[in-house]
Parts: sequence; C-alpha cells; structure tokens
Amino acid sequence: MKQKITLREVGLRDGLQIHSTFMPTVDKMAWIKAEAAAGMSEIEVTSYVPPKLIPQFADAAEVTEQSIQIPGLLVAALIPNMRGAQRGVELGVHKLNFVMSVSETHNMKNVRRPREDSVADFREIVAMIRQQPEGQRPIIVGGLSTALGCSYEGRVSVKDVVKYAVALVEAGADELVVADTVGYADPNQVREVFKAVLAEVKHLPIAAHFHDTRGTGLANVTAALDCGIVHFDASLAGLGGCPFAPGASGNIVMEDLCFMLDSMGLDTGVDLNKLVEIRKAIAASLPDIAMHGALAKAGLPRNYLPASERLAAA
Repeated sequence: MKQKITLREVGLRDGLQIHSTFMPTVDKMAWIKAEAAAGMSEIEVTSYVPPKLIPQFADAAEVTEQSIQIPGLLVAALIPNMRGAQRGVELGVHKLNFVMSVSETHNMKNVRRPREDSVADFREIVAMIRQQPEGQRPIIVGGLSTALGCSYEGRVSVKDVVKYAVALVEAGADELVVADTVGYADPNQVREVFKAVLAEVKHLPIAAHFHDTRGTGLANVTAALDCGIVHFDASLAGLGGCPFAPGASGNIVMEDLCFMLDSMGLDTGVDLNKLVEIRKAIAASLPDIAMHGALAKAGLPRNYLPASERLAAA
C-alpha cells in the first residue's frame, strides 16, 4: 500500500495575508470548493485577526460558515490569541492553528508577546476549548514559526525548537506544526530539527511548513519525509509570505509538491489536473498577484500516470 500523505492548503490565509487587494468572498469560496473537489482534505481558510490589522480577513466569519458546509473538508483557521480562539469556537471551525515564534524577536513583532507569554496564552486557550461541550471542541494545533531560521536573529537554536515544542505539547496541543517561515532551511538542518522534535513528542501528529525563499522547499520536504513526517502545508501557486519576516517569499507550491509526492508513489488523494486548473480562477480574481509553479508552466510529463493508476497496473 502507498504511504498516505496529508496536505493542508494554506494559500487562503498565508497566501493572501500580505496581498493588498481584497479577494472577494465569492472568489475565495470558489477556490475552496474547487480545491476540496480536487481532493484537498484540509484547508486553512482564514485568520481570526482584527480586520484593521489585516483587511483581507474582514470576511472571516462568512468564509468559515460557508466552508464548514463543504462535505468532507476539514476547515482550519489561524489564531494569534484567546480572542481569535473564542471566535473560532463560536463559528464552529474544525481546527485552530495557534502560532508563536521560536525566535523571540519575531514573536515580539508578529504577536507582540514574549515567548513565555505565548505559551501561557496557549495553555489558557486549551483550557477554554476543553470547557466546550464534547463534539464542539476544535482540534488545537501548536504552531512554531521561525523554527529553522529568522530574518532578525538568523540561525535558531535546535534546543529552543525542542523546548517550545515540548511546552506546547505539555500545554495540551493536539498537533504541532514546525515552520521554516522565512525559507532559511536546508535538508540537513531539517533532519536535525525534526529528529530532535520527534524524539520528544513522537506521539503527536507533526506537520512541516516550508517556504521556498531560497529554492530549497521541496528538498526540505524530502528530508522531512526521511524523518517520517507525513503532514505538510503548501500554497496553491506558491502564494504567501509573512509581513513580519523581511525577505521571505511564498510557501512551497502545492501543485509542485503534489506532483513530486505522486511521482514518488505516495498517496496525496489530489487530482493534479484539477489542482492546476484552479490557478486560472485565482489569476482572474487577483490579476496583480504573483503566481509560481513549475508544473503549471511545463505540464505533466508525456504519458504520465498518477500513482493510483501505476499501482493498479502493477
């Protein structure tokens, strides 16, 4: 049997958060529905932050309420604090992605909190979620930004990554995300960091979130696969970047990631042709947004068979 890989589309949050043109809600929903129809099982659809800070998410409630009606889709949203978590619970979102930075400088700029305060905030959020009626508790994820490098501090200590991974798990995280927010990482570093984290918290699902700022994104995915990681974030057309990470470009390209994994015989559950087709709707809605991706440019190889068909023919 093929190894199942779980992917999460983060373009609607990470991809749009720094784009100045508001994407109409109807176009966001068309993107979400199309990607779910292409086989994407999880999508981070928005962020619960004040619209005055990021106007792109002024429609967070509408997007959430419509997305959770899509059959089979796990709907996630990013939260920076308790207020965002409470809003997510009220809206009925399936998963809350809490974010803090391993880099103290980045954490102060991004969420305006010392790292230890962020851990304390997370502990309170977990307590609030556990007070909700059973069946109404979203999955709570501890996200570690700048875990493989920081635009302000440079190299980040592996000991610090492990320290805060353990702290979030002890505070009650259901899952973890380890993120190369600014695209500093190389495959050797990825192996070092993920092996160190897995040695301490191997019982929890751990996802990898890579950016392709320096062209090492897909290589870093293979390094994470070597460590046993089977959960990955990516963004359609490689959209994205952090407003508090100077020089960081977009996430790894979802289409290219799916093609690489499928070529390796791994099961993503995603239809590559349908996935690439969604780019047209995004470009029509946001003609001023930069779109990336090698698969969209070159197309599938001649006579290419998806992994599912190759396995059936074997």
